[in-house]
Amino acid sequence: MKLLAIDSSGLVASVAVATEEALLAEYTINYKKTHSQTLLPMLAEIVKMVETPMSEIDAIAVAAGPGSFTGLRIGSATAKGLGLALDKPIVPVPTLEALAYNLCGTDRLVCPMMDARRNQVYTGLYEFSGNELITVREQAALTVGDILGKINELGRKVIFVGDGVKVNKSFIEELLKVDYEYAPVHLNLQRAGSIAALGICYYKNNRYENAAEHSPIYLRPSQAERERARKAAAESEK
Repeated sequence: MKLLAIDSSGLVASVAVATEEALLAEYTINYKKTHSQTLLPMLAEIVKMVETPMSEIDAIAVAAGPGSFTGLRIGSATAKGLGLALDKPIVPVPTLEALAYNLCGTDRLVCPMMDARRNQVYTGLYEFSGNELITVREQAALTVGDILGKINELGRKVIFVGDGVKVNKSFIEELLKVDYEYAPVHLNLQRAGSIAALGICYYKNNRYENAAEHSPIYLRPSQAERERARKAAAESEK
C-alpha cells in the first residue's frame, strides 16, 4: 500500500509518503510560516517529487490530536478534503503516540509532552516491545507534576520528547527522581514519517474511518468554548 501522512498538530508542518517497505519522502518545516500557508504547497511538492499521483494513494494518515486547536483543524480539514475528493479512508493517529514512535526501539519509558498552556501538558507514557508501541498511560491533559509523579512511581528510566519539554525543563530537573534524558534535536518534535509508519500499522488493523466521519481529538475545550461556557454560566446565575 501507499500512504500519505500529515501532521500540523504542533510547531511543525510535516508531510510524508510511505509504503510498507520504505519512507519514500518526508518534508518538515519548523520556521515562521503558518501551517495554512505551508501544508498544501508541501503536499503538492512531495507527491511530485516521488512521482505519485494523489489517485494512487491508498489512505491518508493524519495527526488526530491532541495539539494546537488551529493546527489540528488545518490538518483535519486537509485530510478530510483529500479523502472526500479521492474517496480514500482516513487513518487517525493520536499525536502523542506518533511522538513516542519517533523513539521506536528504545528500552526506556517514553514520555511525550506537548505544551497545553494553562500550566498543563498533553502527555502520556509509552514503551516498546520490539517495534510495537505499547501504551502505559493513555494520553491526557495533565499538570507536569502529575505526569512526573507517575513516572517516579514507576521508577523507570525515561526519555522525554515534544515541545512541552523545553517549556517545563526546570520542573523535570527539580521533581524527577529517576534517570532521564531528552530526545535529540532531529527526533524531538512531530514528524509525518512517524504518522506514516503508525498509520500503516493501524490501517492493517482496520483502525481507519471514512473522511466524512473524521474529526480531531482535542482532549479539552478550546478557549472560545470555555469562554462561551463561562458566559452561559454567568447568565444562568442572574
